[in-house]
Amino acid sequence: MTLPAVLIEAFAPGPCQGNGAAVVRLATPLADGALQAIATSLRQSETAFLLHRAGQWLLRWFTPCCEVPLCGHATLAALLALAHWGELAPGDSLTFHSRSGPLAVRLHGQRPGCGSLVLPAPPLQPAALPNHLEALLAERCGVQVEAFWTSRLGYAVALLPQGSGLEPLDGLAEPLRDAPWAGLVVMAATAPDQHPPLPLVQGLPPSYQLRFFAPALGIPEDPVTGSAHALVAPYWLARTGRSEVAGWQPSARAGGMVCSAASSGMIRLLGTGHLLWDGALHFGPSGAGPSSSGDSDAVAGWEAMHPQG
Repeated sequence: MTLPAVLIEAFAPGPCQGNGAAVVRLATPLADGALQAIATSLRQSETAFLLHRAGQWLLRWFTPCCEVPLCGHATLAALLALAHWGELAPGDSLTFHSRSGPLAVRLHGQRPGCGSLVLPAPPLQPAALPNHLEALLAERCGVQVEAFWTSRLGYAVALLPQGSGLEPLDGLAEPLRDAPWAGLVVMAATAPDQHPPLPLVQGLPPSYQLRFFAPALGIPEDPVTGSAHALVAPYWLARTGRSEVAGWQPSARAGGMVCSAASSGMIRLLGTGHLLWDGALHFGPSGAGPSSSGDSDAVAGWEAMHPQG
């Protein structure tokens, strides 16, 4: 069995930056165990699987250890992969059907490798800051947390004072291994005299920066996280009073995106991606690798996402 596959570095200002996502195109449904085995072998923070079924594109995301209900950077990667495979032309749009519902995406008409996606942004819910997290962030960054939220997405969000540097958060995943959240966002507004200055994102200076840690999902630190930016974008749009804001993620593979309101409870993310490699996955003769058998187990995981399923 041979499957087309690419690796796209999403929300990347250039090669070998941003967040890498493998995108695998399926001809028939694969069982969940096979999808997980592929994602584990590819070792990207997420692997996106695309299946064209009944005239619709279905999309699923797997980390090296589990399936996740939403992934922004791998959605952008899936859009750019379809363009690379000749399925989309500049300016085209379509809807991916996922476990988080329909996700509208659009290929930019003027900038190569640029696209937008619309993600759900569940409201932030004020919560009590756990003592251990308060002490940990104070020790690392030398500041006090100004606000703390949780969300239906399973992410917790900690806000630090404006201009706080996020560099001291290196290695934060280890003390978070027993945290009750799927992921932790730590963010701060940029200062007018931020030093060093952050790079422009699509021509805009970043209004905020964040880092994202998700050891419970098998991702110690995610380089650039679309779902996290979509989650906090309503807060930054309201705080700045702007119609769009740029966010930056200063990880070891830094990158950013521009966020704007799309509709009630939805955020549009605009970003660029870079194709790093293009090839195919080979599993040898039938039966030597994950099976594409059309049995009920293979089909069931996909039918739940079908718009008519």
